[in-house]
Amino acid sequence: MNLKDRISGDLKAAMKSGDKLRLETLRTLRAVLLEKEIEKRGPGPGMTGEDEIAALTGAAKKRKESIELFRNGGRPELAAQEEQELAIIQEYLPKQLSPEEIGQIVRGAIAESGAAGPADFGKVMPLVMKQVKGRADGKAVQEMVKQSLGAR
Repeated sequence: MNLKDRISGDLKAAMKSGDKLRLETLRTLRAVLLEKEIEKRGPGPGMTGEDEIAALTGAAKKRKESIELFRNGGRPELAAQEEQELAIIQEYLPKQLSPEEIGQIVRGAIAESGAAGPADFGKVMPLVMKQVKGRADGKAVQEMVKQSLGAR
């Protein structure tokens, strides 16, 4: 069962249970996936599982940015709603890597690329992102790579 079908099934369950927040969030996710599917039409492989994960990761990233903006703007009630939506989205994303696991991947990428310092950031980052795709926040990975290269 692909992600779109799973979301559609959960959407029906949310309608039956009357959970308005979950219903609206799942409708939004379904729309995001539909947009991505339309974008991928035409020649080529079409929509892949990676495309679905990328679309949901983008939706999660928007929620995280909104949470930060609402907190800074003094709107805790809106930040709380975005946090609830983010929790629902994260149910459909792959399990996130721990900081230790990310650190291990970063160290391996530094060794693989032969990076010697901060100037080699551009060599290391693509190697790490290829391995953590969809399973770690890009900002967290970027900070860890900078710290690791700065310590050299």
